Amino acid sequence: MKYSPFCYESVRKCRVPMEYHKFFAQTRLGERMVSMSSTLVETVSINYEDFNESFLTCGTCLCVYDGSEHTPKLLPCSHTVCLHCLTRIAASQTRDNNSFRCPICRELIGIPRGGVSALPPSFLVNQLLDLMSRQRREVVPKCSVHLAQELLFCETCDTVFCTLCTGSHRASAASEHTIIPFSIAIKRMSEILLYKANECISKLTQAQDAVGQELRRLDLATEQCLELVNHTFHDLATAVEARRLALVAAVGQARDDKRRVLEEQLALIEGEKSKVEQECEGLQYQVEVRNITQRIASLGEKLDAAGTLGEPRENAFLTCDLARDDSRAQLEQALARLGRVRTSTTLPGLCTLSAQGRAVVRLEMELLLGTVDYHGHPRTSGGDPVAAEVTGPGGRCLPAQVEDLEDGRYAVRFRPTSPGRHAVAVRVLDRPIRDSPLFLDVTEHNDALAVFGRRGAGTDELLQPVAVAVDDEGLVYVVDTGNSRIAVLTGELQFLRHVLNEGLAGRSCTGIAVSGAGLVVVNWRTRTVTEMSTRGDTLSRFTHHAFQEPIDVAVDRSYGHVLVADNGASCVFVFDAAGKLLFQVGRKGSHRGCFSLISAVTVGPSGEIVVADSRIQVFSAKGDFLQEFFAEGKGKGRYGGVAVDDSDLIVASRSEKNRNYVQVLRFSDGAVVSTIDSHGSKLKRPSGTAVTAAHSVIVVDLGNNCLKKYRYW
Repeated sequence: MKYSPFCYESVRKCRVPMEYHKFFAQTRLGERMVSMSSTLVETVSINYEDFNESFLTCGTCLCVYDGSEHTPKLLPCSHTVCLHCLTRIAASQTRDNNSFRCPICRELIGIPRGGVSALPPSFLVNQLLDLMSRQRREVVPKCSVHLAQELLFCETCDTVFCTLCTGSHRASAASEHTIIPFSIAIKRMSEILLYKANECISKLTQAQDAVGQELRRLDLATEQCLELVNHTFHDLATAVEARRLALVAAVGQARDDKRRVLEEQLALIEGEKSKVEQECEGLQYQVEVRNITQRIASLGEKLDAAGTLGEPRENAFLTCDLARDDSRAQLEQALARLGRVRTSTTLPGLCTLSAQGRAVVRLEMELLLGTVDYHGHPRTSGGDPVAAEVTGPGGRCLPAQVEDLEDGRYAVRFRPTSPGRHAVAVRVLDRPIRDSPLFLDVTEHNDALAVFGRRGAGTDELLQPVAVAVDDEGLVYVVDTGNSRIAVLTGELQFLRHVLNEGLAGRSCTGIAVSGAGLVVVNWRTRTVTEMSTRGDTLSRFTHHAFQEPIDVAVDRSYGHVLVADNGASCVFVFDAAGKLLFQVGRKGSHRGCFSLISAVTVGPSGEIVVADSRIQVFSAKGDFLQEFFAEGKGKGRYGGVAVDDSDLIVASRSEKNRNYVQVLRFSDGAVVSTIDSHGSKLKRPSGTAVTAAHSVIVVDLGNNCLKKYRYW
């Protein structure tokens, strides 16, 4: 059998002979009675092993006194030493004076005529030995048939047995059973019972304190509201007195409604606490295993119920919204509108917080707080005091904003600055909501929100896509160059239709932009710029003798200008809406204001001309050079597409050796704000980019013949 004297699991259904209940009850009763005496509590409460070591153990050899070899002997100096030690000491120290020194105090002790064995016994120690022997025998349950056999308890089978009476638990499956002495099982059962009772009382006390505190806060809020009402109406005349009384009554009614709920809960808590205290009286006298088990189960249920009572069913939120109109002519009308008692039925302990999307470094994270009342019904109005606190790695606090959506929901927003575990703690009515704080794992990897396309010519397929544009309605237009068409998608990259036009012929259309009338595309093979409707009808076309390899197009709708980037001429041509050349920007070279293999052109927030090759250069609307950005070093890679949003952020795709990503820069100084590393779905030769009003970027992945959508801010 496997004995487990150190196991602390409970014993539930033991059946014990009645004589052992009596022994156990007498022992517990004795302890209870002795504990009532302040002079004996410390003596009785001392640990059995500590008592043996301090009073029943020889201080010289550290052996427990017994009635044979280690018989306790009382020396004239009042110290007690066992006979074995005295014999050894007397043999080594005896001199002509026939004496030895006490091993404890070193006093000289004379040896009587009969030797050290003739020294008087220590009667006090012998009495303690007898007492401890009887006490230990009383708390050890024995078999009623085999009086010398101690009962055992199997925790696996939940059975009390005597090894001489039963054939089970002898040898079969011994390794699967946990056997402990039954005396230990009874003792631990009582300890578990008392522990659960104390824990239940503690829970109820906490609930009582919480509700009491809420009542005090309710009283304080009521006083504040009444003070505000009285102060507001103090300077008003008799005409407003009726209104003041009405508001005071409203405050009192709201206070009474809340107080009634809280007092009912408080009375329920006090009743439950009283029941538990009554059930706990006399628990130490219980030895019936079934009764103890039932009590444990009952207290377990009460313990669970106590947890639910710990949340006040009403809150102390009570305020009064007052408006004051100084116009005497409108006093009568103003009085009817003056003052409103406002309360809330929100129960913070049932409110929940949920994350909206994935938490990514430097992207605004939104969490939605839903409020409910005590019955679990969603609230449909706002106005609750809501506070949010966000803690990042290392305990760093981050600023958080709370927006009341006025429908019972609240948006909590923050922007993480570093990866790792973040905690979002939310309090409503100055009380924590359920499962607060909410933990979020913030990652550096910004995965795609949506992906469209694969290689092919089908409805949801693309072949060599190179450019993309987004119109004011959020529709996405991607140039499907290999299929000589434009695919029209929703903002979520769901396919709508295809657009065909002669300007797309020859599998050589490489640029697209949104104009006031529709779409503008450029064809590098035919060297033409075509404006068409979103359905594919040609609106206008033009070309120019200076075109060599036009590869991208942009439209400045403020001035009606059409910008055409030409790799062969290494410049950007600027035309009016009729196709008349106005001026050109840049020339071939590597210096500022010069270009080498232009990849994209777009328009800035104030009409600036933004051109990308291995760097990003910004020119004024008239073509004057302003600044250049190449934060990661000149010549390390190339930009594929560039776009500027309404928040003055530049979003550009970039390719380097063994690395393709999207870079977000500030338009003012070119500082890198964030980077989309496409960790979950690697970009391969990213080219055109376009931004949406919701701070999402659509990236053309030429190497994978698809479009990918990311959040970038």
